[in-house]
Amino acid sequence: MRPLTEAETRAVFEKLGKYIGENIQLLVDRPDGTYCFRLHRDRVYYLSEKLLKLAASIPRDSLVAPGTCFGKFTKSQKFRLSVTALDFLAPYAKFKVWVKPGSEQSFLYGNHVLKSGLGRITENTAQYQGVVVYSMADVPLGFGVAAKSTQECRKVDPLAIVVFHQADVGEYVRNEDTLT
Repeated sequence: MRPLTEAETRAVFEKLGKYIGENIQLLVDRPDGTYCFRLHRDRVYYLSEKLLKLAASIPRDSLVAPGTCFGKFTKSQKFRLSVTALDFLAPYAKFKVWVKPGSEQSFLYGNHVLKSGLGRITENTAQYQGVVVYSMADVPLGFGVAAKSTQECRKVDPLAIVVFHQADVGEYVRNEDTLT
């Protein structure tokens, strides 16, 4: 387990910035202590400084997951955000999408959000902006990328894709053997 390099930190913060903007600072400097990002086996973990000191006494081979996994670096060194980061992204999300109850299950199975399943969308959402997907009861379901801007969503046909799927809480069931 080691600190992130400058390039790795930039990649992680750029990806987080797509979803929570300048609220990244709120993730690091929290009222309950200081938190940090660490790399362990190509995965980026989010953990408190207190937990970091405790994890330092455990050998690397025995250490499975020192904190909450925020994502992983691919072989080409691109950062891919994981669904386990959803609980930390949702409270700080700048752009949100609410899906209708009939489309929740489709999204949780890994499908994109269609215009017919769109309940609400945050005003002034740009195209290709990172969004957090909520149910109509304000339960975070996952996150994705807006395929259309808010203005385009009003004019598009009902079967057009509005949000590209990236991750959802259904992955806990679908990938439970490989998720760390």
